Amino acid sequence: MTRLRYVYAVCRPFRTPLQAQLTGVAGAPAALLHHHGLVAVVSTVPEADFCEEALKAHLEDLDWLAATARAHQGVVDALTTVTTPLPLRLATVFRDDSALRSMIEAREDDFRRLLDRLDGRVEWGVKVYLEPEPEPAEAEPVAAARPASGRDYLRSRRERSHAQEERWQRAERFAHSLHGRLAERAEDVRLHRPQNSAISGTPGQNVLNAAYLVPRAHSEEFVELVDRTKDEAPGIRVELTGPWAAYSFSGEASGAQDGAEAGAESGVHTGAESGEGPGVGR
Repeated sequence: MTRLRYVYAVCRPFRTPLQAQLTGVAGAPAALLHHHGLVAVVSTVPEADFCEEALKAHLEDLDWLAATARAHQGVVDALTTVTTPLPLRLATVFRDDSALRSMIEAREDDFRRLLDRLDGRVEWGVKVYLEPEPEPAEAEPVAAARPASGRDYLRSRRERSHAQEERWQRAERFAHSLHGRLAERAEDVRLHRPQNSAISGTPGQNVLNAAYLVPRAHSEEFVELVDRTKDEAPGIRVELTGPWAAYSFSGEASGAQDGAEAGAESGVHTGAESGEGPGVGR
């Protein structure tokens, strides 16, 4: 069976060993490939599942995509505890070590520049949701709930629509204020597309979906700031995730930290889409 090289990240050499029995995509152990003073963290995967044709089919399979993204993220998370990794796109694969080395040489200057910029920094994700309106404690009797006239019905609809608009505007003002405070504590920010709750399965309407690049030494202060805001606005939920490797700031748009959402909603891309697929360096 032909095996391809699956690449999780590029980093500088480090002395601390990786976690024992660390496995990645397809259950293969992670390994290190040193080249030109850089390290590619890799494993081997079967060509039958990761050639371009197979990937096109797999990317329509949300269960497969979620499992692959979680395995990818697991290796990057392990790296984050021992060094500053530069995560590559999900499903970045190469034909062999020679092709992988050629890629490192071609992008060496960019890798070094990004690693210098990200050294000692982590990514925190913050999402703000407008919670669903609570259900009435008891349903009104049918006779009492029925509008007396068409005019009453239209007025009732306008009132509900106005109330919903006011709730949305309040959530937007809160999100804008929170983002401003967090951005002051971060070195860089990325505003991502709000998630569709029908796809992600997360309750509520996503008002803010942002990533913040924060020095690791200042992460505790950043987390405390987010925690202090969680009860500021009733009906609005704040979610904090991290610390992650700097996915949103690596230029790779990996999206693997959203692997549980698995699919277009998580912004997942593959190396094959960017010309870094198994055909490189044949």
